Amino acid sequence: MRVLLFTDTLADVNGVARFIGDAAAEADRTGRALTVFTSTPGRVPGLKNVRNFRPVAAMAMPAYPQLSLAAPPVLEMLRAAQELSPDVVHVSTPGPVGTLGRWFARRRGLPLAGVYHTDFPEYVQRIIGKESLTDVCSATMSWFYGPFATVFTRSEEYAAAVRGLGVEEGRIARLKPGIDLRKFGADRRDTGIWDRMGCGAADVRMLYVGRVSVEKGLPLVTKVWGEARGAMVARGVRAGLVVVGDGPYRRVMERELAGEGVDFLGFRHGEELAAVYASADVFVFPSATDTLGQVVLEAQASGVPVLVTDVGGPRGVVTDGETGMVLPATDGRWWRWGWTGRGGHGWPRRRGRGGGRLDSRRRSRISGRRTSGLRRLTIGRDGRPIKQRLEPDELAYEGARAGCGVPGCGGVGARGAGAWGVAAAGDFLGD
Repeated sequence: MRVLLFTDTLADVNGVARFIGDAAAEADRTGRALTVFTSTPGRVPGLKNVRNFRPVAAMAMPAYPQLSLAAPPVLEMLRAAQELSPDVVHVSTPGPVGTLGRWFARRRGLPLAGVYHTDFPEYVQRIIGKESLTDVCSATMSWFYGPFATVFTRSEEYAAAVRGLGVEEGRIARLKPGIDLRKFGADRRDTGIWDRMGCGAADVRMLYVGRVSVEKGLPLVTKVWGEARGAMVARGVRAGLVVVGDGPYRRVMERELAGEGVDFLGFRHGEELAAVYASADVFVFPSATDTLGQVVLEAQASGVPVLVTDVGGPRGVVTDGETGMVLPATDGRWWRWGWTGRGGHGWPRRRGRGGGRLDSRRRSRISGRRTSGLRRLTIGRDGRPIKQRLEPDELAYEGARAGCGVPGCGGVGARGAGAWGVAAAGDFLGD
């Protein structure tokens, strides 16, 4: 089955772009027929199944200069899509490129599928705060996803949001998340990295990774961090916060948190980012708008306990009190309590050396046991989801999803690491 994926984001630094890039790389490695079309002035993965069309025009998104919005070369992309002759069209974003893919699929009568990666109505509500604009955005998303045969959600929590757009239950499928443990692991811990990056001294190091923006819940951090840090200092614990990423709210945070032990490192990538994750003591992610929160999985894969909100997708990949803590999204008192180690009682334990990363022999044994009853979700020629048996030798990703509260997961922390598998290149791919 030939799958053609259209996406507006691939060169950007965000979870969606990283997810698509990983899917393309895994498809290329395993010989699966996935081709990715995008149009961006940025740099995209150098894979033979990724094609970047030079945009006719491009501009920075309003309020987000780190993200670009491009007008694709319509005729060139349509000709290339027609030559590829796909069996299924997958649309990952509702932007210009995604809209072109949607039009192509409907024009050719092809099955159309996509992932609800971003809850745009919720973003509009939190950033602008006007119900009328939120309603317009919701109506636009309903129109966009209306003809899709299958809409994948990144978490169970957002299946309800997709249903709210008018998508029937039979057209909604869960896209299971996963982490490539070749890239993340607690064995990458390097406490000397903070000195090399010029960070201040700290006994306990909190970490945030992601876009530095209002919709990520960072105003809560700005409001509560100083008081939480003061409480820890009063107990003789020097606390520091590291912010990795960039965005429109960074200047506000730098101004409001000056002198409060906060280090802003900008974007970090690859091996360096993996070491940053593993070297932190607690990962903080206060977003209430994320459909999954890829960074939360990456932190847990690195053996680090996480603090997330009780709203949105990230709570679905955390076992409260075991791999992290799930806290009220808007109550600063609970976040102060969480940051100070549950009022002095300590955070959920870090995983031991290796974290969720297992040696190949143990990984193989656990995979065979844990995945015997799992199914892979693919798309039939009519665009409907098909569940297929997932054999251990087909696994591409070993998720650090141990103890996540989802059936089939193993334990974590004091009970050791479990593992689970996700089919190569993401659940939406065919063979």
